[in-house]
Amino acid sequence: MKRAFRSALAVVVIALLAAALWWFSRPKPIAVSVKAIDRGLVEASIANTRAGTIEACQRTKLSPILGGRIEILAVKEGDQVKKGQLLMKLWNDDQKAQQTLAASQVELARRRVAEACVVAGNAVREAERVAGLRKQNFVSVSREDQARTEADAKIAACETAKADVRQAEARLAATRVEQGRTVLYAPFDGTVAKIVGEIGEYSTPSPPGVPTPPAIDLIDVSCLYVKAPMDEVDAPRIQVGQAARITLDAFAKKPFPAKVKRVAPYVSAVEKQARTVEVEVDFDDPAAIKGLLVGYSADVEIVLDVRDQVLRVPTAALLEGGRALVMGNDGLLEERKLKTGIANWEYTEVLEGLQLGEKVVTSLEKEGVKAGIKARLAESADEKK
Repeated sequence: MKRAFRSALAVVVIALLAAALWWFSRPKPIAVSVKAIDRGLVEASIANTRAGTIEACQRTKLSPILGGRIEILAVKEGDQVKKGQLLMKLWNDDQKAQQTLAASQVELARRRVAEACVVAGNAVREAERVAGLRKQNFVSVSREDQARTEADAKIAACETAKADVRQAEARLAATRVEQGRTVLYAPFDGTVAKIVGEIGEYSTPSPPGVPTPPAIDLIDVSCLYVKAPMDEVDAPRIQVGQAARITLDAFAKKPFPAKVKRVAPYVSAVEKQARTVEVEVDFDDPAAIKGLLVGYSADVEIVLDVRDQVLRVPTAALLEGGRALVMGNDGLLEERKLKTGIANWEYTEVLEGLQLGEKVVTSLEKEGVKAGIKARLAESADEKK
């Protein structure tokens, strides 16, 4: 009897020890972050592949057509200028001298016209007088022909002198054009962003394709837009007029509503970079942005489709292949295959596979998180990581 009791007691003790060992060594539930499935707004959108840039609607880099020494620098960096205002002038005294010479030649040609045409008038009158005398047989036919020929010659000389005036005037105009090659005027209202050169220094032309800095960089800051590269794969879905959002690092990533104004008609192929399509986006309300500078980096998100009050799941909660981990009331994680609709980086539309209020795991990167394990809600910030 005592032996049986001892045996039973030993079995009970072993069982208790085994139960205690299992209890204390059992895997503890993993703390996970979850998000309840709700209804709300989901947008299908695409974003630029590399940082975009704030650009001015009007920006020109001016250089004189001819090289020369800077004689007048009428502005400084940061100045606001009006269209037609003088910006820079090169030394051109030699061209001024040519203009003076051409002007004197015009005056001389005009005086020759006066002289030649007076002589022509006299010759015409003489020819008419001789013709009258010929009718009365006072002079011969040959004398009448001679008088008429002389009159025609004098008239031709008058016309030649007038042509000389037009030629001299054209030469004068050419000298004025030459002087225009040494002067820079503002082609539009704007701000002088940069000036290369000082008074007395030599300024050189800056033709296309030649890495010569322009003399004056002029920007119209009253009209700004964003130019950003989009992946070539997304290009067919981008249309002019689509809604967009612009975010700027300089403005704490605050989104500004915008519209697509242009899609480049070609693909840019830059060495060692993905092929992209340049997209230009306008701010809906430029006046709402103060202190925006040309050259700021900017990101563009173009909205392709919008659906409101649909079931949605955080995009970060999706596994490859459109799967998600759902946390049951008992803490058990279950894998679900979902049928999804439109999506962006924040939310994805759920068509099938989840119900309103169900909890999906968002901390998928946490070690040990997988289907079939027990989990609990993370309480502290450290547990949510």
